[in-house]
Amino acid sequence: MKVSYYPGCSLKGTARDYEDSLKSVCALLDIELEELEDWICCGATAAHSLDHRVAVNLPGRNLELAEKAGRDLLVPCPLCFNRLKTAEHELLGERGGDYEVAITGSKVRVWDLANYMAQEPILDAMAERVKTDLKGLKPVCYYGCMASRPPSVTGEKNYENPMSMDRILERLGVEPIPWSHKTDCCGASHLVARPDIVYELVGRIYGQADRAGANCIVVSCQMCQANLDLHQEKILEKMGADYQLPVLYFTDVIALALGHKDSKKWLKRHFVEPFELLKEQCRLDIG
Repeated sequence: MKVSYYPGCSLKGTARDYEDSLKSVCALLDIELEELEDWICCGATAAHSLDHRVAVNLPGRNLELAEKAGRDLLVPCPLCFNRLKTAEHELLGERGGDYEVAITGSKVRVWDLANYMAQEPILDAMAERVKTDLKGLKPVCYYGCMASRPPSVTGEKNYENPMSMDRILERLGVEPIPWSHKTDCCGASHLVARPDIVYELVGRIYGQADRAGANCIVVSCQMCQANLDLHQEKILEKMGADYQLPVLYFTDVIALALGHKDSKKWLKRHFVEPFELLKEQCRLDIG
């Protein structure tokens, strides 16, 4: 199985741990990633608020490259996915001829990573390869808002209650906990200008995850992971909370379940390390 792969800027920088776990998991599942040649930044998160034409041309060029490669395009970053789908929607619409790039829309499908990995053949392949019992994990799946909204652009049918990560975890033998905040916004890059807003939004997510009985949060977005992981100690201190919740990429959980020997290499880059949780609840000592 071979797909084009658009990493986006952050997976080559601050979210290298996400890319490491993704590539390792794909290798175990015989999914060959062909990085899109000469890809450029999609413009997230600021371009669409500054220049509409640039905000379409930047991701549109990547769509042109994907059509040239002739394979479906896998996008792990929900912000990038949203910008690519927005450009696709615009370029295939009535004003599509107004831009410096052009696509046919018939050659490739742009995939959000979690939805791609939740396809039945891939789920079956995961289930067949499970080596580690992770039933001690009690996660809530946090999707954020960018991969599913607006549904007229993303094509997501279950935009209020996405289930791709839930299905993945279930096939790995992990039971995700239903909860109320799976698509609430974390504030994303507003952390730079208005950390007070982000701390409030993220604090609500922590509180609801704790009330649901979760011992970890599973995500598919590196911006969500950063906001929930990086500032957790400060936000929880303000809340008067006495707990910490590891924030894992869903690819981390797949790698652990499939027994990948290098999981520690990227998990140790998290600010809230999951090693104590894995040892106590899953009898998995990799710390």
